[in-house]
Amino acid sequence: MLQISKLIPRGEGLAAPLIRRAATVELDWDVRQKSRFAATDSSGRELGIFLPRGTVVRGGDVLVAEDGSLIKVIAAPQAVLRITACTEHGTPFDLTRAAYHLGNRHVPIELQPDHLKIEPDHVLADMLRAMHLTVVEQQATFEPEGGAYSQGGHSHGHGHAHGHEAGHAHPHEHAHDHEHEHHVHGHDHGHAH
Repeated sequence: MLQISKLIPRGEGLAAPLIRRAATVELDWDVRQKSRFAATDSSGRELGIFLPRGTVVRGGDVLVAEDGSLIKVIAAPQAVLRITACTEHGTPFDLTRAAYHLGNRHVPIELQPDHLKIEPDHVLADMLRAMHLTVVEQQATFEPEGGAYSQGGHSHGHGHAHGHEAGHAHPHEHAHDHEHEHHVHGHDHGHAH
């Protein structure tokens, strides 16, 4: 069994040809949220994965085996509920409300601009339909939000916060009676990203 105790998020810093040539391993969310599990890669090798506790493995991450070989993680399609706002009498705000209610129940949830995904749960499906949302079961990859407690999600969010502050630092140097210029300047700046 090939031991693996290192993960490179999204394969950052690795040459693209290396990642292209790497074996792959397809894992669903149940497995990817564990830090210790066994799997078989596309070359038929048995893998024993022992990652630091709390590590969440994402599609696109690269595992590094003790012999130096790379294995790219693919998020396996699985049964999920895809939640969208009702096209006839719903609004995008309905999705925000749904995310809030699901978040209160600590349900793993994938947030996308036009839909949410959760694992199948008929009680939650009924609740969402009662809120006039469209709920469809499908086979799809599931990449829920990491939350502040997961290392990957946290460091990623942190990077964004810095970018955001930098974006706002410039307009604030202007005198405050130029409210309109602020707004326009801030807006353009946002689009440049």
